[in-house]
Amino acid sequence: MSAPIGVFDSGVGGLSVLREIRRLLPDADLLYVADSGHVPYGEKPPEVIRERSRLIAEFLIGQGARSLVLACNTATVAAVDELRGTFDMPIIGMEPAVKPAARATGNGRVGVLATTGTLQSATFAALLDRFARDVQVVSQPCPGLVECVERGDLEGPQVRALLQQYVQPLLAAGCDTLILGCTHYPFLKPLLGELLPAGIQVVDTGEAVARQVLARLTDSGLLSAPGAATVHFWSSGSPEQMQAVLPALWGHSGPVSALPV
Repeated sequence: MSAPIGVFDSGVGGLSVLREIRRLLPDADLLYVADSGHVPYGEKPPEVIRERSRLIAEFLIGQGARSLVLACNTATVAAVDELRGTFDMPIIGMEPAVKPAARATGNGRVGVLATTGTLQSATFAALLDRFARDVQVVSQPCPGLVECVERGDLEGPQVRALLQQYVQPLLAAGCDTLILGCTHYPFLKPLLGELLPAGIQVVDTGEAVARQVLARLTDSGLLSAPGAATVHFWSSGSPEQMQAVLPALWGHSGPVSALPV
């Protein structure tokens, strides 16, 4: 029996998580919603994000999803508790990789690149209190990076200038480990590799979330039987724009439907 996994993000950034899920669960049917008509979530009020998350969750469940992944740190902060209280199924969220970064740092200084919404959240503050008491954490909001990735601009002059601007204060503070606190940012790892000195570690949570999905679906008996796995894409923005960036972000092209909510 098919048990499709519904995945959504404020835009195309969650494709970085979807890639990790596909790698660990090659037989799973995947349903992906990019809420690009409302990107970025990081600057929006929590009640707006909760409403969008509920509408998208209902849509994905209507499409057959039997588990949900909030492939967005900001949506997780705002909406995951409410969704778990509403829908009786495995619901997996994201959080910045504070714990592994605190373990990885050699000099006790960790930098965080994230959206304003994530950095200002109580959830992020709780993560720091729980896992980063013995390290210095330097936070850097990154307006504009999400929009660059949405356009498929992963190495052009604008994204290069923005990333350089945001990384520089973290390097000046002596951070030897950087957390990518937004699912859009892993697509900028190759560019980061050009901008960062040797020896700087970069940590994100996509692989850990995929492992959590595998564990939860195994416990719930929702793993798909071996077969021809499918993937369906929807966008609340321009389906044509998402289709244009899919080869760079997903690895190959595919049809994208308009999200009706």
